[in-house]
Amino acid sequence: FFFFFFSFHSMLLLSKSLLRSAASKPLLFARSLSISPLLKDNESPKLFDKILIANRGEIACRVMKTCKKLGISTVAVHSDVDADALHCKMADEKFVLGPAPSAESYLREDKILEAIKMTGAQAVHPGYGFLSENKGFAQRLEAEGVKFIGPNSHAIEIMGDKIESKVCAENAGVNIIPGFSGVIENTDHAIEVARDIGYPVMIKASAGGGGKGMRVAWNDDEVVEGYRMSSQEAKASFGDDRLLIEKFIDQPRHIEIQVLADTHGNTLYLNERECSIQRRNQKVIEEAPSMFLDDETRKAMGEQACALARAVDYVSAGTVEFLVDSQRNFYFCEMNTRLQVEHPVTELITGVDLVEEMIRVAAGLPLSVTQDDIGINGWALESRVYAEDPEKFLPSTGLLTHYIEPKGEGVRVDTGIYEGCEISMFYDPMISKLITYGKDRTEALALMNQALDDYVIRGVKHNLPLLRAVYNHPRFIKGDISTNFLPEEYATGFHGHELTALEKQQLLTCIANVYYDHVLYKQRIQNVPQIHNFFQPLHLAITINEDDASFVSFSQNEFQELVVHVEGSDHVCNLTDYDWMIGDPVLRATLDEENITMQLDVFRHGVYNVVFKGTTFPVTVRTTQEENVSKYFPEKPKLNLQDVILTPMPGTLVSLSCEVGDKVGEGQEIAVVEAMKMQNQLRAPRSGVVKAISFSVGDTLEDEDVIIELEPEEDSE
Repeated sequence: FFFFFFSFHSMLLLSKSLLRSAASKPLLFARSLSISPLLKDNESPKLFDKILIANRGEIACRVMKTCKKLGISTVAVHSDVDADALHCKMADEKFVLGPAPSAESYLREDKILEAIKMTGAQAVHPGYGFLSENKGFAQRLEAEGVKFIGPNSHAIEIMGDKIESKVCAENAGVNIIPGFSGVIENTDHAIEVARDIGYPVMIKASAGGGGKGMRVAWNDDEVVEGYRMSSQEAKASFGDDRLLIEKFIDQPRHIEIQVLADTHGNTLYLNERECSIQRRNQKVIEEAPSMFLDDETRKAMGEQACALARAVDYVSAGTVEFLVDSQRNFYFCEMNTRLQVEHPVTELITGVDLVEEMIRVAAGLPLSVTQDDIGINGWALESRVYAEDPEKFLPSTGLLTHYIEPKGEGVRVDTGIYEGCEISMFYDPMISKLITYGKDRTEALALMNQALDDYVIRGVKHNLPLLRAVYNHPRFIKGDISTNFLPEEYATGFHGHELTALEKQQLLTCIANVYYDHVLYKQRIQNVPQIHNFFQPLHLAITINEDDASFVSFSQNEFQELVVHVEGSDHVCNLTDYDWMIGDPVLRATLDEENITMQLDVFRHGVYNVVFKGTTFPVTVRTTQEENVSKYFPEKPKLNLQDVILTPMPGTLVSLSCEVGDKVGEGQEIAVVEAMKMQNQLRAPRSGVVKAISFSVGDTLEDEDVIIELEPEEDSE
């Protein structure tokens, strides 16, 4: 049996090697989706000779792709730490702005103007964030005779102020959310306004966006806390601590309308984007079109968005955001006077290159499309891939030690990083935008699930497990979503995918085969003639997530296919296809006629991290003899999280509300950590006495640093 089994397995490995050396057909996709093939092939004149992109990361790279398509030279600007970033490698020229902090680099208007003069750039594309909605920057460019690829400063000023924009929207006939249009003066005024509107209310920064400076309050106490935290975040993020308060719409959908306008009087809308899957008021998943809108509502929202754009003489690309209730009543939320992060889904269903249209408008040309040209062709989904802990929605920093993007027909990845890059605490933790496009939503979803399974990201924590779970959630598949989806479905946090009995057996089958591949490999390099010298008998104990071991044995069926038997299970998995070689990060197999994709990170023989259904499972494989001996090994003591307050992410300690010896109550705020301009309150996990404080206000913190230690009150006496 051993000789026959060894021969079969050796032939299987040899056949895989031969297949890899040949020109093999990819598993699901034929080619990687670039921007150009799905966009209109316009024979545009050279609009500018040189454009400076006043941004970094994926959006800078995205703008450069269109510039290259149009034959326009590009200039990248960068901070010291971004000197080797992807956008710098893609550009024709680059210019250093200053140190890593944004305030000393990407927000330095004087340095960007210096770069323009030195390089001779005729126009500036601001991307999103940074200076993209800064009216002063647009005015300074205009004074220098340099084109700002975006709207005029008047539109930026009006729409960039949530109080002013709400008044303007109401005057333009746009539906608005009930609320207080003036500036909130202080905490007492905030409580008074909130009571007049009626709880719940939304407290939000008047300037800026991106979920910063936003809090929902359900009572007076939450207004007090929300006012303090929102004003601090608004001041840190936008230099403007003014707040407004409006009615919070329960179970809302976040649906936005893309608009385009030129200087020739043309204004049109390019349908909607559904952006309801959010965490901490920041979008995670977007799609176009929305399952929820009917043609009548879509048209009404589009016409109101265009009316608002005309009211402020808007030109270029912009987005009008609405909240939509369960009855399809829609209310103006805000207008973003820039290119949105999620613009690719609109490009894919309309065939319009939004960046190209922005450049045309800045050059004084009319839009290349009319409202009659805009339809809905297919379905697109976008995943924002973040370097963050999906259980806590907190950023993760570090070096990308292994990075492989998914490829294929209907798959697009917009990114600004590559393997070996460092995800820094100074900037947004986005790794990429993963976009899939299909003839309908079902096809786009299938492509997205496969792309997520193929996406290899190692070195930092990331949110691929959460994305995979959301796309396979019954509510999401039905389209039964709101901005409360994540808090409702993962109220205690996201803890990963739970394996079904069949999925567990599939994982065990593949891992048993991986283990056996390593045994064969060791036999070859050590020149051992008999398989049973390494592997006798053919029984394994496999532990997943430190649970009890599952006992597994090998056999073959009449077709000489590998069969793995799991003790205690009546189901037997037939492994009919298996595509993995030692060193590969991705394993593909067919089990019982079902295609399976897993990722493997091999620490050493028998010790693996396996990514399956989006979630990482630590796996240990032992022989039955090794398993019996392991029971006598002492366990490593675990840290009692009730006795310590850990920093949940790298950041800066901005406040401490206690001293050594203070008594604290369960849930009491005792510290605030700021990371990427978001303030995070840390609360006592239980009542007790502060035993030790390891850091001071202003200190830089690494992930899971112990800030404060607690002890029971009786121990301190």
